[in-house]
Amino acid sequence: MTVTLRPVEPHDLDVFDAEFQGQDGAGAHQWFGYRNPVAPRRRLAEDGMLGEEGGVLTICDSDEVAGRIEWSKLLWGPPGTSWCWAIGIRVLAGFRGRGIGTEAHRQVVAYLFDHTRAQRIQANTDVANVAEQRTLEKAGFTREGVVRQAQWREGRWHDQVLYGITRDDHQQR
Repeated sequence: MTVTLRPVEPHDLDVFDAEFQGQDGAGAHQWFGYRNPVAPRRRLAEDGMLGEEGGVLTICDSDEVAGRIEWSKLLWGPPGTSWCWAIGIRVLAGFRGRGIGTEAHRQVVAYLFDHTRAQRIQANTDVANVAEQRTLEKAGFTREGVVRQAQWREGRWHDQVLYGITRDDHQQR
């Protein structure tokens, strides 16, 4: 297994669409309904899916597209001083359970701490998504608590587990 992150290329969007447009590919905790496939293509054309407010990178295992990882700014107070990155990941079904998600999390954390002034990166996952909770913990994140009824999916609200890693945590690893 050789996990790398790289900028999204146009053909990656075809892979993401084919895999994540249905519940089977997206997985039980990532299916939020059908989405307009034009918006990601427009964003790729505009800014390469990398901008000041967030970005998306393709996860590769060797040369194969294995998924995507993304981040966006989340405010905890005044925008100039009190923000962090919130990250999310989607690994293609055929690549799950092989440590690819853990390594992708580690790499994006290092990338964001190396190239931005963020002090904190956080992630959340469904309380029932034990595999993602283990992945985050292996990648150095600390479980911080449960956010009640925070995500709408499948016609009802779902509790989310909040995880965080600080620059200090990362440097100590």
